Amino acid sequence: MQAKIAIVQKPPVFLDREATIARAVEAINEAADAGATLVIFPEAWIPGYPTWVWRLKPGTDMALSSELHARLRSNAVDIERDDLEPLQKAASQRAVTIVVGLNEIDSRFSGTTLFNTVVVIGPDGTLQNRHRKLMPTNPERMVWGTGDASGLRVVDTPVGRLGCLICWESYMPLARYALYAQNIDILVNPTWDNGELCLATLRHIAREGGCWVIGTATAMQGSDLPADFPDRDRLFKAEEWINDGDAVVVKPGGAIAAGPLNRDKGILFAEIDREAVGRARRSLDVAGHYSRPDIFSLSISRKPLTPVAFTD
Repeated sequence: MQAKIAIVQKPPVFLDREATIARAVEAINEAADAGATLVIFPEAWIPGYPTWVWRLKPGTDMALSSELHARLRSNAVDIERDDLEPLQKAASQRAVTIVVGLNEIDSRFSGTTLFNTVVVIGPDGTLQNRHRKLMPTNPERMVWGTGDASGLRVVDTPVGRLGCLICWESYMPLARYALYAQNIDILVNPTWDNGELCLATLRHIAREGGCWVIGTATAMQGSDLPADFPDRDRLFKAEEWINDGDAVVVKPGGAIAAGPLNRDKGILFAEIDREAVGRARRSLDVAGHYSRPDIFSLSISRKPLTPVAFTD
C-alpha cells in the first residue's frame, strides 16, 4: 500500500503558541492539498525548540534564562485545556494523521513543569498517543522534566503502525527495541539534530528495525526569532542557520528514499510502501526470528509516573 507523506521543517512563530498552531494548520492544508495523508512536524515545534540552552552560561545568564523560560512556559501546550483542538479539527477535516512535537506544560500536578512531548493525532481528530521524552539531553534538563514509558507505544494509522522517539532517544537501544517489538512500520524521529551523524543513526535504525524512518528538525535562521527576543542579536546572527533542518525519509533496510532537505524552510514529500517492511524483515527481524528470548529479556513499565496519588 503506497501512501504520500509530508515532513514539515518550516520554522514556527517562535514562542507564540497560538500563531504557531495557526501556521501548523496552514502547513497541514498545504500538505493535504498535495495528497499527503501523514503530516510530520519537528521536535518541540510548538512554540519552538529552546535553542538558547546551548548558548547561555549557567551563571552569568541566569536572569536571561529565567525570562526565556517564563515566555516558553506561558506559551507551552496544555493538552488538558484543549490547546491542540485546532490541530485535531484540521486532522479530522482533511483526514490526515498528524505527528507534532511540542513543549507541554503539566497542568495536572505542578502547573509549572514542562515536558518535551510528541503527540500523534489520528485522521478522526482523536489524540492517539502522547510520548514525553524519556531523558532530556545535556542542557535541555534545565528546561524539561523526564518522561515515562506510558507513551512508548506504536499506534495504528492508515499509513501503517507508527511510533515515535524524540531526538537522542534514537540512541537508546532499549527504547528502540520497545518499539520494534510492537510490529512497527514507521518510526518517526522529531529532532533538533541534523547532519551526517544523525543521518547515519537514522539509516542504522531503518536497517536494524526493518522499518521506515522519518527524521526532521526545524530549518531556522536567526532572522526567524522575533524582534523582542531578549538579547537576540548577541546570541544569534540574522543570517546564521541555527538549524539546517535535514528532513529525511529512510527506507526499511537503510537506503534513503527522500531528502535530506537542507536549509530549506519547506515541506519534504515522499511515497512510502508498507509492504517494504515485511520484505526487509525476511532476513533480519530483531523482534522475531533474529531475537533470542532464551538469552535476552526486556521488561518495560508503562505505568504513568505521578508525584502523588490521592485517595478520597
